[in-house]
Amino acid sequence: MIAYVTIGTSNMERATKFYNALFAEIDPAIKVVMDAGRIKLWGKPGAPNLAVATPFDGKAASAGNGVMVAFGADSPAKVDAIYKKAIELGGTDEGAPGRRGGDKGPYVGYFRDLDGNKLNAICMK
Repeated sequence: MIAYVTIGTSNMERATKFYNALFAEIDPAIKVVMDAGRIKLWGKPGAPNLAVATPFDGKAASAGNGVMVAFGADSPAKVDAIYKKAIELGGTDEGAPGRRGGDKGPYVGYFRDLDGNKLNAICMK
């Protein structure tokens, strides 16, 4: 259903380094599939993409209040690794990995990227 989600950046070079390293942790098959200068899309065939862009209007990028992008993981250990990588890359903690909603709830770790965009890694198993 979703083709791609776009989040903003004020520094494409810095964002590119962050997401290249983060996606290498999530799944090495995720690569830049489009680079149009002010916008880049990461993804792999048949899956939704994440676009990072400097705003078209030339104004500063800002993180949307209530906006969050979730990256799927196949295990709680993978959530831990993604969360740890994001923090190592300079991201900030928004909620350490753990079960949400009880013992059978999803395992999620929340963080923000270098531009303040809220992200998470989630394992639904």
